Amino acid sequence: MGEDERLAAVVALAQGMAAAHTPRESWRAAALGACRALDGSFAALSVWERELGRLRVLVNVGERAPDEEEFPDGEAYPVHQFPEITEFLHERWALGGGPNAWVETAEGLAAGRPGYTHQRVAALRRRGRGCCVVAPIVLNGRAWGELYVARALGVPVFDRSDADFATVLAAVAAAGIAQTEQVEEARRLAYTDALTGLANRRAVDVRLDEAIERHRQEGVAVGLVVCDLNGLKRVNDTQGHAVGDRLLERFGSVLSLCGAMLPGALAARLGGDEFCLLAVGAPADEVVKAADELCRRAAELELGEGVACGVACTEDPIGPVRSARRLFRLADAAQYRAKAVRADKPVVAGREGPDDPVVRLADAPPPARAERRSFRGRLPGGEAG
Repeated sequence: MGEDERLAAVVALAQGMAAAHTPRESWRAAALGACRALDGSFAALSVWERELGRLRVLVNVGERAPDEEEFPDGEAYPVHQFPEITEFLHERWALGGGPNAWVETAEGLAAGRPGYTHQRVAALRRRGRGCCVVAPIVLNGRAWGELYVARALGVPVFDRSDADFATVLAAVAAAGIAQTEQVEEARRLAYTDALTGLANRRAVDVRLDEAIERHRQEGVAVGLVVCDLNGLKRVNDTQGHAVGDRLLERFGSVLSLCGAMLPGALAARLGGDEFCLLAVGAPADEVVKAADELCRRAAELELGEGVACGVACTEDPIGPVRSARRLFRLADAAQYRAKAVRADKPVVAGREGPDDPVVRLADAPPPARAERRSFRGRLPGGEAG
């Protein structure tokens, strides 16, 4: 491959990663771009997980062996099987060396300095490959992982110039990964409540819209639990906002724990003292069970005065749910009713007969200036906002 072709390959790799919208797309673009640039038959991108002492494969592309998934869930290798990860990827840099790539073949080391690695050679033989080039990926001066490209048996093995080119490709991939991680962190912060670490209202709106669309098209069950933490204002007024924040954090942990009873449920803080759980695909009775456990655990917190909890599930007799707004109004109305009657268990929309008061309240025409807090004023016995 000539210089112009290699430059074009570098640009293509960078553009592919720039066009990615998710980390997976970015990983795949990096591996595919490197595989094509080096005329390989297979490529993989792996991350070094220091805290777990392992090299975990993120993506496999190209001609995969039967045991190689594109995005594997559990393909990882103990770092001690790859001594160059710690020796070559870290110690050599500390001594002033660069993160240069190296080549290995089914017969052993071909180009580079880390030394013969039995595991890699064995893997080449086992999967019918003739050679590989391994290029360290560095982020912020630390080894992040590696880019691995292999060729099949019977074709020319990689040489020193290929290893040098792989080093360049790994640097380009590192820049793309860094950008993706920054975007993901910004996205995570945009959808996360800073105090509790739970999802925020924006995340709930997005997920609920998606869930209701699935309900409309596929009939998937959707359950929503909306709850109001009782006594927060009193804690803030008498013990200070730092203690109030601690109450919010502790309740957030309880909400997360109860949400784990519903696989895939989203636990969120809507704002102030209001929280919710969004469950997709869970039976209505399971959602109510989780809400009941939430009420029980909240009542046991040493701070606050328990929680007012309302539930709305598409499986219950609440009428057609064609919009996220209606399900939210139903759960919201149930929560306000729970607060009005000081219920120590969740109030569930649609479970009080044909003339269910929660359903009537949720479906009543809104006042001239519709606000969520307006529910409270219209509930018999309700507390002032």
